[in-house]
Amino acid sequence: MDQKNNSLGNKRRSSVIRYAPLLIWICVIFFLSSSQGSMSHTSLFIRPILEFLFPSTSEATLLIYHGYIRKCAHFAVYFVLGVLAVRAFRTRRISLRVAAALLVVALVASADEFNQSFEVSRTGSAWDVLLDCFGGSVGICAARLFTIVNRRAVRDEK
Repeated sequence: MDQKNNSLGNKRRSSVIRYAPLLIWICVIFFLSSSQGSMSHTSLFIRPILEFLFPSTSEATLLIYHGYIRKCAHFAVYFVLGVLAVRAFRTRRISLRVAAALLVVALVASADEFNQSFEVSRTGSAWDVLLDCFGGSVGICAARLFTIVNRRAVRDEK
């Protein structure tokens, strides 16, 4: 009986270890989707860095740079989401794992932009959903590639 309880405890622990980072990261995304992630808030720390790096740059150019940095952040945040999503799902069929991870990325990206459409300081954009999905897809591919390379390295050591 103790062995059965221990096995059940290990399964629960394994599920928490796999899903907790994904759920926490989704919460981070929705926090950033609030007014806290608006351009006026991110400019508080991005603007001084840009002014330091490019002291003679015009105001308009700094705004363009800031916008590019924000779009790169979209890609990076959803790259991480893709990695965590493909890591969380455990199925024997890789295609199901990848499909589930892509679905999570697309749903979170859509919900994120929908949520932003209700924020006065934010705007929801279908283009951002596409950028988010692209970042998540690249993250999923990177995670799969890492898994394949890691398995081959382990197999070659034997």
